[in-house]
Amino acid sequence: MTDRNTPVGIVAVGTYVPEPVMTAADIAAASGIEEWVIREKFGITQKHVPGPNDHTNQMAVWAAQDCLSKCDIKPDEIDLVLCTTEEWKEYLLWTAGIKLAYEIGATRAWAIDVQMRCGTTIAAMKMAKDMMLADPEVNTVLIAGGYRNGDLINYRNRRTSFMFNLAAGGGALLLRRGWPANHVLGSHLMSDGYMSEHVVVPASGTKQFPTDAAVAEGLFYLDLVQPEAMKDRLNAVSMDNWLHCIDEALRKSGHVPGTSEVPGTSRGPTRGDIGFLNVLHMKPSAHLDMLRRLGLREEQSVYLSHYGHIGQQDAMFSIAEGLRQGRLKDGNLMVIVAAGIGYAWGAAVVRWGVVR
Repeated sequence: MTDRNTPVGIVAVGTYVPEPVMTAADIAAASGIEEWVIREKFGITQKHVPGPNDHTNQMAVWAAQDCLSKCDIKPDEIDLVLCTTEEWKEYLLWTAGIKLAYEIGATRAWAIDVQMRCGTTIAAMKMAKDMMLADPEVNTVLIAGGYRNGDLINYRNRRTSFMFNLAAGGGALLLRRGWPANHVLGSHLMSDGYMSEHVVVPASGTKQFPTDAAVAEGLFYLDLVQPEAMKDRLNAVSMDNWLHCIDEALRKSGHVPGTSEVPGTSRGPTRGDIGFLNVLHMKPSAHLDMLRRLGLREEQSVYLSHYGHIGQQDAMFSIAEGLRQGRLKDGNLMVIVAAGIGYAWGAAVVRWGVVR
């Protein structure tokens, strides 16, 4: 066992997006929804879509290479690869993480694929930290994946309009035990299986094969098959579950110097200590509502309207954009927030910058 007080920090962040884009006007033309609605209600100026060579796991490789190019850690120093590449990838029944590790030269690493839909990065961060603190032989972990679930969207199906933002790209995080900066603190995850079969690709598995007839009927697209049930359930629980995850992740972060936590108690920092909100792409009204509930200003977050929703990779793009725009600053307590279809919610807390 290792010292559980040993910090685990983010060494570097990498991203990749394809060159092609689908603009708000393009989505409007494909869906029949007015362009101003796509821009203002859906929050999409444009989104990145895959070119002919932008395969799902290949985008993870490029994001991981971008990540490694930003630090002095060599690929053969990586002990573990947690691959967050989506299930819609190059091949069915394929462990993408093994290919990812091989392609980047992580010759010492073992690899495993991890999935919790758009909440996967938070789950992988928790797994990485817990594994490093439990196993003295795991010191450096790469979290990386690719995403292009937008291929599975039928723009004429209004039931799935909340997924019209699905885009393409890859993201990567490199974590190391004992790293002096960007410490990963507490995290919390929860799920609600009541909605586990509300959004599916109907003809895609053992219940219904994707036969030519099924594909011709449009059944090889993502669909909201129980719209009223999911709408009612999400409206009742989603924001509360997100806020619960945030509060629990803050509580589990323990003593953080410079925050309002009470010395001598087990209570960690509070919502008032959050300096930067890292949240996946959602409609603007929901984004602003979360900021309001947390007592944050718009400049304490970034909105990914020029990227679209790149699934579980949004967290990496929010970090990269937050740094580029000067909104994520050294000393900030960053809260990463995400949710995955199924339904799962999660939050993780990171103290950004060098910790003194």
